[in-house]
Formats: sequence, C-alpha cells, structure tokens
Amino acid sequence: MATTDYPILDIFWTMLEVFAFVIWIWLLIVVFSDIFRSHDLSGGGKAAWFILVLLVPLIGVLAYLIIRGGSMHERALAQARHDQQAFDSYVRQVTSEGSGQADQLAKLADLRARGVLTDAEFEAEKEKVLR
Repeated sequence: MATTDYPILDIFWTMLEVFAFVIWIWLLIVVFSDIFRSHDLSGGGKAAWFILVLLVPLIGVLAYLIIRGGSMHERALAQARHDQQAFDSYVRQVTSEGSGQADQLAKLADLRARGVLTDAEFEAEKEKVLR
C-alpha cells in the first residue's frame, strides 16, 4: 500500500511545484518578449540571446536578467507610455468625429426647421453625415 505519512505536505509540495512552473513559464515569456522588444539589440544579438535562452534556459535567463535586466523596466515603461499616447490620440479622434457629426446634424435640423431643406433633402443629408 502506497500511503504517505503526510498527505497535506504532499499537496503543499505539489502546489509549490505548480506555482514554480507557472512562474518559470511567465519569466520565459517576459524575457523572450523583452528580447524582441529591444531596439538597442541588433538582429544577431537578438538571435544569440534567443538561442541561448532556448537551448540553456536556466543559464540563459539568469544571464539575460543580470546583463540586461536593469533596462527591461525602462523598455516596458516606454512601451506603456507609447500605448497610452496611442489610446489617448484615438479617443480624441473618435470624440471629435462624434461631436462633429452631432454638430452637423444639429445644423441640418435647424435648416429643416427654418424651411431651407425639405424632409427628403434632410434625410439624404443625414444619411451622408452618418456614413
């Protein structure tokens, strides 16, 4: 019979192993993404780091973190700033387009109310604005 004296300890140990494995996979993904995100590395440098981390993962990751780890945060921060600026620009563009449409529709409604446009002309112009 294959029973253990400490089944809770076995469960804890298994959970620790799974946690360590997940952290290791996350660390590999972070290192690989940083290798390809680095603009200061040449293509050959990226290939060399990639091969080193791929063939000798533990030594490769530790060497990468020791040699280039200090600038990983700077690159991630620069990427986050770039993404935020792109998002802000997109929101400003969409917001200004939306208010432009609303202004145009208000002007068309005013022209129809004053009798300058007929209902058919108003509907045709409204379709143009909404496209």
